[in-house]
Amino acid sequence: MGHKVNPIAFRIPYIKTWKSTWYEDKKTYKDSLGLDVKARTILSKELTWIPLGDVLVARNSNMIEIVVYTAKASLILGKTWENKERLQTLLTRKLWTSVSLEIRDIKNPDLNAKIVWFNVANQIEKRMPYKRAIKQAIQKTMEKGAKWIKIKVGWRLNWAEIARKETFKEGNIPTQTIRADIDYCTVRAETVYGTIGLKVWIYKGDIYKK
Repeated sequence: MGHKVNPIAFRIPYIKTWKSTWYEDKKTYKDSLGLDVKARTILSKELTWIPLGDVLVARNSNMIEIVVYTAKASLILGKTWENKERLQTLLTRKLWTSVSLEIRDIKNPDLNAKIVWFNVANQIEKRMPYKRAIKQAIQKTMEKGAKWIKIKVGWRLNWAEIARKETFKEGNIPTQTIRADIDYCTVRAETVYGTIGLKVWIYKGDIYKK
């Protein structure tokens, strides 16, 4: 049997880095990890209607620094940054520690696996045919400069009684080349007739480091 490896974890620390940067000893590691997971859960619940990219968490002695990448930063910030302040206050109250929240725009959202998944999942949840939604996403991503994209979808497709899997891809990818810059995410789309699983791979090119 083949052993499936996460493409991002496979490339740490060569061309990728950790999305949580902090260090704790054995006694406090569990509590710090719990706060990390709780912060991401709160953000995902509060911003379910906004396409989010990576959420980076860094910790120092008395503060948690969170950086949120999104395709629509203006929706999170609000006209006078009131939404950002509300989120920062909520995180500080829920985590029982000082939180610094920063919102950053993604330059090319169509090359981000999480944004592509968000758009496809939204269309599937609105009962759009999954093939059309996936093919439109692939076409748009390739037009923006991606060298390869693969999307896997599985479960009760088109309201079928029997679950199945389908794969859509365009281009070629060096899956075992560490210098290949591959963005990946695996998530779910919640529909009326059940949960549909989605996996997205996007190959952006090679990264050469000295």
